[in-house]
Amino acid sequence: MAQSNPLDSVFFVSLPEDINLSNHAMNIDPSIPLPVQKKPDDDASSFNIADLTQEQILSGILTVLAYDKNNEHADYYRRIMLEARPNIKKELAEAAILKTKNEDWDLAEEIWTALHGLDPKDMAITLNMALYFDQRADSYRRNDLHEDADAYDALALNYYTEAMNADPEIPDAFFNAAFFHFKRRNFSGAKGCFESYLALTADFDDKELGENGLYKKERAQEMIDKIKSRNLEDEQFHAAYDYIVSGQEEKGLEAIRKFLQSNPAVWNAWFLLGWGLRRLERYEDAMQAFLHARECEGGDESPDTLNELAICQMETGDFEGAEDSLIDALNMDADNTKIISNLGFLALKRGKRDEAKKYFETVLEIDPNDRLAQSQVAQL
Repeated sequence: MAQSNPLDSVFFVSLPEDINLSNHAMNIDPSIPLPVQKKPDDDASSFNIADLTQEQILSGILTVLAYDKNNEHADYYRRIMLEARPNIKKELAEAAILKTKNEDWDLAEEIWTALHGLDPKDMAITLNMALYFDQRADSYRRNDLHEDADAYDALALNYYTEAMNADPEIPDAFFNAAFFHFKRRNFSGAKGCFESYLALTADFDDKELGENGLYKKERAQEMIDKIKSRNLEDEQFHAAYDYIVSGQEEKGLEAIRKFLQSNPAVWNAWFLLGWGLRRLERYEDAMQAFLHARECEGGDESPDTLNELAICQMETGDFEGAEDSLIDALNMDADNTKIISNLGFLALKRGKRDEAKKYFETVLEIDPNDRLAQSQVAQL
């Protein structure tokens, strides 16, 4: 369904010089029309300027700055906004962070977009935009909405790239972008970003870095060491992931088996092998791969491995084993909705409909937009 254009909710008016809409000094240029946010029953053709409020103008300005990036009067509108509301950037940032935290995605995006339009040169806002799109993509991927997730990944990458190109450099842009790449199995990109973060913070002393900065340096070096020790930059590994995620599982399995010939102790590779086999519904073989992953260094630290193992155990009739795996996974990541959903599906396989419904309701408490849980609760 086509989305409406936010600019359709705005019309432009010319104001008389003597109008007073703010306690702050607002230097209005009567020759430049101002954007006005429509009220529900407003009609631009019959608009009465006596009914105009300051809030309508400021809302209209934010809409234009957000969605009409090349507006010729953008700088003028920004000046009016900052004169009328000197603390507007702080207010919008706090609101956007809260909405993002609550996963009120659409409203959060509106606020972030307005804030970015208000000050596109503020790289802290740009980095926060990247983090917002990154989190939204993760949420969609948890709900198996992979096309939506990919679209928001692309937006996140654009903003991460913009933040990393800032002058002066922003070390945190590289640190956060590194984890973005790592989650998407782009280990070469992740390693490069972690190395850039360490280089940018090399001359800072402990006092300048603070406790959080010291933790980030240690974490960055730890991640670089993991990527190096597991040879995750190898082209075969990256190709295997790309093949599997694009639905070419057989090619992916061929590539990851070649990688494993030279890197038999890398748990991520055994996980990738199991993931490809599980997608092909070869559950017994996949289960062996996931068990092998858990035997490798670091493999027993991932709830994803246990969750995938549990799916295979469910499909092969080992319900007790699946429950043990899912409970262990949940102990590692208590709010992981995929794990909780799989506990619901396990309960269904055991004929425990009331128990299953409680699991799916728990998922919706964490993520009210989880479509799979919504569907299951409705059926139950």
